[in-house]
Formats: sequence, C-alpha cells, structure tokens
Amino acid sequence: MTSTNVWGGVAQEIGGSAVDVRPLISDPIVNPHAYESVPEDAAKIAGADLLVFNGGGYDEFVEKILAAAPRDKPTVEAAALADRPEPSASERHGEEGHGHTHDHSVNEHFWYDFHTVDAVADQIAADLGRLQPAKAQEFAANAARFHNGVRRLEGQARQIAAARPGTEVVATEPVAFYLLEESGLRDITPDSFVDAVEAGNDPPAASVAEIQDALDARRAAVLVFNPQTEGSVTAQLRDRAQQVGIPVVTMTETLPVGQGYLQWMGVQVDSLGRAAGQR
Repeated sequence: MTSTNVWGGVAQEIGGSAVDVRPLISDPIVNPHAYESVPEDAAKIAGADLLVFNGGGYDEFVEKILAAAPRDKPTVEAAALADRPEPSASERHGEEGHGHTHDHSVNEHFWYDFHTVDAVADQIAADLGRLQPAKAQEFAANAARFHNGVRRLEGQARQIAAARPGTEVVATEPVAFYLLEESGLRDITPDSFVDAVEAGNDPPAASVAEIQDALDARRAAVLVFNPQTEGSVTAQLRDRAQQVGIPVVTMTETLPVGQGYLQWMGVQVDSLGRAAGQR
C-alpha cells in the first residue's frame, strides 16, 4: 500500500511481479495535499504488509490514520529518510536583498529529491526482503537497477546545471524545488506567493505582479506549472507565460497512467532541460 502512485511506482520497480502495489491516490486531478480520507483507507493501511508514504505533512491523512491506529508492520516514510542540510544564513534571511528565502529544509515533495528516492528504494528492498526472504536477492537486484536509473536522472540534471547555471525560473507551486536545485536553476518566485499557494490562499497581488513582470521582461526562462494545484491565478500566469513565449514545464504530484517513476521523471527532467535551453 502506498499513499500516492508516485511512491507506488517506486515500490513496483523494486518489487516487480512479486508485489501487488495499491496506491490510495492515483487520480491525476487530485491534489494529495487536500485529499480527505475515507474509512476504507484506514482498513487498507492496517491490512497492508508494507506501507510507503511521503510524510512531512504532505499526505497528512496517512499520518492521522497512523496516529489513531499505529501499525506493527513495515512502514516506509520518505520524510524520515530525507537527509536535507539545515538552511544557510543566506537562505534563512534572503539572498542579494531580494527576500526569496525558500526554506526548503521543510519542502515535503521528496520524490523530486533523488537522494531521498534512493533511500526509500533501499528501505523498500530491505523490507520486502524480510517479508519474502526467498526473493530478497531479486529485490536487491531490482533496487540496484533502479539506482542506476536514478543516477541517469542525476546526470541529466547535472547537464542542465553545467549548460544553464543560475538560470532563473518561476513556479506556480514549489513541487519541483529539489529538481530545480539539482539542475542549478534559481527559483525567483516570491515567498509570499509560495506561502499563499501552499496554504491554499489567493497570493498577494504584489507577488503576482512580480511574477508577471519577470515573465514580461523575460527575466524568467521557464514557468514550472503544477496542474494539480491550479487556480485562477496560476492559470493566468501560465497563459501569460505562453503569450510572451516563456516555456511552461508541467511538474505533477502523481504518475501519468501507464508510466513508472523513472520514465515519468526522465520525461520531466528532459522537458526542463529543453525549456531552459531555449533562452
């Protein structure tokens, strides 16, 4: 059992045909941040041999279910495996006087952090090996192949960083921060905009105007757009970017139908690299 089909995709690539992976959230139009659990979810979580979820307040419905009914079966929480450094003084207090603090030590979108994804894959392989000892070597081999795929993704991101270091981007929601960081891109989205979107509120008019100015002046090379948190303001910014010729790259929170994690992420990294290179 997994909270979303993203972590389900990782579990499937490790478990292969030996596991039956059932995500609680697969619908591409559902925002996992706002998902309200139903009683059946608690029963599914209780009965699962292995549970994989994001944590960090992202899939909070899982944390609430576990708080009410703790499991005594293997449970993998990505947030608990994330090894993120504390923010520097410049990150806490803003860089170059722009006030874009982006304290990403608490960014919960860990499936865009390749280091955490690796750690989750290792833990899944270890737990599955204990649940099915006869297939432990198979799970370890699958994990090794998965790690090689993640290394290729990291290589793609490093190529972007080498070709476009410091290229400025804006994002309608900070879902892909870790990927932007890995790719050497600089997110100039105003903090007040980020905070409002994350809280489900309308962004301040001043922050919207700041993004519009960055698009109109072509200061931002790319707009990263999350359709699962789309609102009237973010849709307007997407349309504005398209009107002035700024590439829009879609970054989502669930897998498209028929794609695994590595394939899906590879498409997104490739799209980001091509968009950043258009400037």
